[in-house]
Amino acid sequence: MDMQSRPPKIMDRVKAVMRVKRYSPRTEKTYCYWIRYFIRYHGVRHPASMGPSEVQAFLEHLAVERYVAAAKQNQALNALVFLYRHILDMPLGDIGTFSRAKRPRRLPVVLSHEEVMRVLNQLSGPMNLMATLMYGSLPAVCLPALEAQIGVG
Repeated sequence: MDMQSRPPKIMDRVKAVMRVKRYSPRTEKTYCYWIRYFIRYHGVRHPASMGPSEVQAFLEHLAVERYVAAAKQNQALNALVFLYRHILDMPLGDIGTFSRAKRPRRLPVVLSHEEVMRVLNQLSGPMNLMATLMYGSLPAVCLPALEAQIGVG
């Protein structure tokens, strides 16, 4: 078989379709990474010989054994959905339940009174006036909502 009659390799097809669909180069690189990782994780089996249960096992592996962030697990899922839908023409459908990576709980940054005063002391003129008014009116705006939320008042 000569080179021209050989079908393109799967990763070449992924890249070609992503370029036609105008995906960003960074997305292309990321999707290719996750597709290669998926194939290696399953012993270099061709993705066409696998399906939802292998995708589920891979995503579970990422969350439970590799402790990836939720965003990384979602990237991997999106890459595999792309592969199966647009390259293999085998939509995954329902892949069942799998352990989701934990999303970190983001706490708001709250400055102490002293820290706020240091910031305000660095400002002058109209900026100082605006910041002082905003800082001074914050309790009047926020306290009623907070009291209603916790059932006080």
